[in-house]
Amino acid sequence: MFIVAAFTLGSGICGGATGANMLIVGRAVQGIGSGGINMIVDVIVSDLVPLRERGNFIAIVLTVYSIGSSMGPFVGGIIVQRTTWRWVFYINLPVGGFALVLLFLFLHTNYQSNTTFSQKIKRIDYIGNILIMGATAAILCALTYGGSRFPWSSWRIVVPLVLGLVGLVIFMVFEQSKFCAEPVVPPRLFKNRTSLVVFINTYLFTVLLYWVLFFIPVYFQAILGSSPARAGVQMLPITLVAIPGAVIAVIILSKFGKYKALHLVGFIILTLGMGLFAHLDRYSSDGEWIVFQIIAALGSGMILNTLLPAFQAPLAESDQAAATASWAFMRSFGNIWGVDIPASIFNNQFNKYAYRISDAIVRQTLSNGHAYQHASNTFINNLSDPVKSEVTGVFSDSLKLV
Repeated sequence: MFIVAAFTLGSGICGGATGANMLIVGRAVQGIGSGGINMIVDVIVSDLVPLRERGNFIAIVLTVYSIGSSMGPFVGGIIVQRTTWRWVFYINLPVGGFALVLLFLFLHTNYQSNTTFSQKIKRIDYIGNILIMGATAAILCALTYGGSRFPWSSWRIVVPLVLGLVGLVIFMVFEQSKFCAEPVVPPRLFKNRTSLVVFINTYLFTVLLYWVLFFIPVYFQAILGSSPARAGVQMLPITLVAIPGAVIAVIILSKFGKYKALHLVGFIILTLGMGLFAHLDRYSSDGEWIVFQIIAALGSGMILNTLLPAFQAPLAESDQAAATASWAFMRSFGNIWGVDIPASIFNNQFNKYAYRISDAIVRQTLSNGHAYQHASNTFINNLSDPVKSEVTGVFSDSLKLV
């Protein structure tokens, strides 16, 4: 209930923000709630449901998630077009309140513990959390500004990049040391090769998933000239096809208990879909971007529901909660990289081709990491026809490498 309340509170702060600082604080509070929700759902399912049936329940959760994801871009686009951006946050208030009521009435657990609240607080791996957050933030800063705002050889890029990589190494060493009683990511979970491979695959899959979700809308809005609401509709093939793909994968998993073949085929299909996206440009037909999304969605659907059960399967029952939390951590870690890596590539590619934009003001507005935020039909449609064609061409070529 605390994390749902935090998400709801953060949404309210964002909606009522009177400045950038207040918005940042609200997003931080909202992020605490959002991260907790993503993890605790899997923990609850793992605690209450036997491993063999876990895939079915995760499928139900992810089906609801997929429905929400399919509605989100469309509803969000309508809200932005018809009202104000504040309602993107305000709409979470009644939803969060309703969720709190449902949790209070229907979530009953028999959890018993003799430890006090202060003892639980002391068990948190503060050093590990600080190391991983600091290292991640440093690397992301380097990737965000490298090549767009500063040259890659600049000390402003090299220093945080080196510090971040060193921080990751220190984090891994510390987690395995005797000084860390209860690590963020317990090393014992990875003594089994299956769990280690699935853990890595979780990171890779999440990176690819967010890679698509964050940059397909750029294609629709900046290149095809779609409104935010229409772009949401154009993304429906991904979310709608992923659901039956996930259901089929869970049926196969429940019947045969085989993970490897599902993951192998899923990654092959997803890779094929990702490769086909590189062929999209302003002259592509509707059939092309629909079919390409369907292919990528089928691959992602086969993987989506089966990663967590595969990670948990070789582990002891006593490690299920720790395994679920570690898996959720890696999924969130992949979410971050799945946005920042392609954003860095996109910004650098845009700067490379920006010379083709004849209007100096427009070129300056879109350069140095600002292209993504202006990737909307509202901005592009206000340009003169020659400049509009130039900008659309630069967006198209920049997306190909992404």
